[in-house]
Amino acid sequence: MAGEIQTLGLIIISSVLVNNFILIRFLGICPFIGVSSQVDASLGMGLAVVFVMTMASLVTWIIQTFILTPFGLGFLQTIAFILIVASLVQLTEIVINKVSPTLKQSLGIYLPLITTNCAILGVAILNIRANYTFIQAVVNGFGSGIGFTLALLLMAGIRERLDLSPVPKALKGAPITFITAALMSIAFLGFIGLIKI
Repeated sequence: MAGEIQTLGLIIISSVLVNNFILIRFLGICPFIGVSSQVDASLGMGLAVVFVMTMASLVTWIIQTFILTPFGLGFLQTIAFILIVASLVQLTEIVINKVSPTLKQSLGIYLPLITTNCAILGVAILNIRANYTFIQAVVNGFGSGIGFTLALLLMAGIRERLDLSPVPKALKGAPITFITAALMSIAFLGFIGLIKI
C-alpha cells in the first residue's frame, strides 16, 4: 500500500513538473498562448482542463481495457478517444454556461477548442502506453491538468506584469509572449532529473 501511494505521488510530481504538457511536451500551446493574458480566464480554463483531463483518463482507460483491447479494436483508439474528449468538453461547456456565463464569455472560442487540445488526447494515449493501472491513469490525468493550469497561471501572471512594464515597441504582443514562454520552458527543464518513472 505504501509503495502504491509513493508511486502515485511520483506520478503527480512527474506530471505537474517533470513532464508538464505545455512547457516540456509542448502540447496544448494554443490555449496556453490564447487564454493566458488574464489570470481569471486562465484559472477557469485550467479548471476546465483539469476536469476534462481527469475524466478523459478515467473513461478512455475503461474503454481501452474493456472494449478496444479485448475485441481487437486497438486501431480505433484515436477515434474513440477523440469522441470521448469531445463529449466531455460539451458537458463541461454546458456546465460552465449554466454556472458562470461570464467565464464562458471570457474563454470565448478556447473553451470548445479543448476538444482539439492535443494535451487531452495526449494524456489519454500516454496513460495506455505507460501501461498505467486505473488509479494511476486517473492520477496522471489529474496531475497533468494541474500542471497545465500551473503553466497557464504562471504565464498569465507574467503577462499581466508585462502589460505594466516598459517593453520595447518591437517586442510588444506576440514576440514578448513567445520569449517568455521559451524562458519558462527552459526553467522547467531544471525539473527533468528530479524523478525517473
